[in-house]
Amino acid sequence: MSDQVFIFDTTLRDGEQALAASLSVNEKLQIAFALERLGVDIMEVGFPVSSPGDFESVQTIAREIKNSRVCALSRAVAKDIDAAGEALRVADQFRIHTFISTSTIHVESKLRRSFDDVLDMAVNAVKHARNYTDDVEFSCEDAGRTPIDNLCRTVEAAIAAGARTINIPDTVGYTVPSEFSNIIQTLFNRVPNIDQAIISVHCHDDLGMSVANSIAAVQAGARQIECTINGIGERAGNCSLEEVAMILETRKNMLGLSSNINAKEIHRTSQLVSQLCNMPIQPNKAIVGGNAFTHSSGIHQDGMLKSENTYEIMTPESIGLSRNHLNMTSRSGRHVIKHRMEEMGYNDSDYDMDTLYQGFLELADKKGQVFDYDLEALVFIDSQTKQDDYYQLNQMSVHSDSGGMATASVDMQVGGERIVEAATGNGPVDAAYKAVQRASQRELKISSYNLGAKGHGQDALGQVDIVANYQDQNFHGVGLATDVVEASVRALVHVMNLTWRADQVASRKNEIELTKVAGEV
Repeated sequence: MSDQVFIFDTTLRDGEQALAASLSVNEKLQIAFALERLGVDIMEVGFPVSSPGDFESVQTIAREIKNSRVCALSRAVAKDIDAAGEALRVADQFRIHTFISTSTIHVESKLRRSFDDVLDMAVNAVKHARNYTDDVEFSCEDAGRTPIDNLCRTVEAAIAAGARTINIPDTVGYTVPSEFSNIIQTLFNRVPNIDQAIISVHCHDDLGMSVANSIAAVQAGARQIECTINGIGERAGNCSLEEVAMILETRKNMLGLSSNINAKEIHRTSQLVSQLCNMPIQPNKAIVGGNAFTHSSGIHQDGMLKSENTYEIMTPESIGLSRNHLNMTSRSGRHVIKHRMEEMGYNDSDYDMDTLYQGFLELADKKGQVFDYDLEALVFIDSQTKQDDYYQLNQMSVHSDSGGMATASVDMQVGGERIVEAATGNGPVDAAYKAVQRASQRELKISSYNLGAKGHGQDALGQVDIVANYQDQNFHGVGLATDVVEASVRALVHVMNLTWRADQVASRKNEIELTKVAGEV
């Protein structure tokens, strides 16, 4: 049996479906490129039949990703599989992942079918998916609570139908490691054709055992782990990619297993996903939490001064987290900025040097000193702001007094037209938001507003994350600036551009449907 464990990332499918606001196509593409650099073997990027937007994002990612296999999810239903196949056709290499529930409680209460009916649906789904690709994965949803005889029958039938990867999910995070390991061992002992497929595991964290169950499974013979960046996902989340990757790396001598993950991309990918998904990372999170490499105890600090490995089983550098936060000033040249970006693991294609350097100079004039995390923030801002944005902020001015009343004026580009508006409000942010909404004529209902910091201390950039509702759909906007009011406005403008693009997608869909109707008539 091979000692390689395939890493199947489902951040853009299982992770994304649990977010308060859906990701835009551009945001999904940014994450997909980061996952490709990270070295994931397979990335599950969406559920194409669920919406036109999801179909478009799956197709866009499938067209752009070259070094990882792109996968889409479908129920064991022909129309789902057809949608997945059509969305993925543009990819160099792709996988269709189809699933159906197999546990008694799901079969009887959710599907309201007999187990034999479910087995037939599973076989037919795999055969149908094989019309699009030889790389078909089949999942027995809620396998952790499926009677073992039924699970063995399903696995054998799916493999015979042509599935080359069989996924055994602990969908509700119910099993413990010894129990889950025994399920995998039993499948290897009882399913006669199991050598014709790779056994995968997809564990949820409801009882905090998703990583432990996944590692127990690969020790029992599974060779694919399904996981997400930062462990995001339904309810308590999924198995954490960064944790299993570093377990395989740090305990390689004991486990005898390896993966293709480029560990030095872990920190950057983790931060990007946290930022775009509006999912802060808890400080004590393993591997990527803010305290993961912090030592507070005097005894620990003394040990670290004598030898770093007294209390660190891995180094910050091993996951791409540099200990060197070099400060730069407006006198720093382009070569210094380029060098720092290279040190942080960025390639020339990851950013536009002219835009980055201009932003750096402007920030240096405001702050005096610029740090590594500021450069990363500037790259993020550039990735979120496009020259063809329908709404663009040119200038803003805000005046407020201790009584709470504030006045704001904004100068904006709206579809290429310059518009200047002013408004009063109960505080500077409220006034600025009212002025922007007057200028844009776009009404949004803000359901969540969070102010944080990007960096450390008084030199940190203000970061504002908002979630706004527009036509019964939630959108996440983020703004970064030295001034928190400006950061707030940039977050709102970001959301407005997302809603405008959503309107364009809906409009194109309506035009296509009208054309079809006209053709039928």
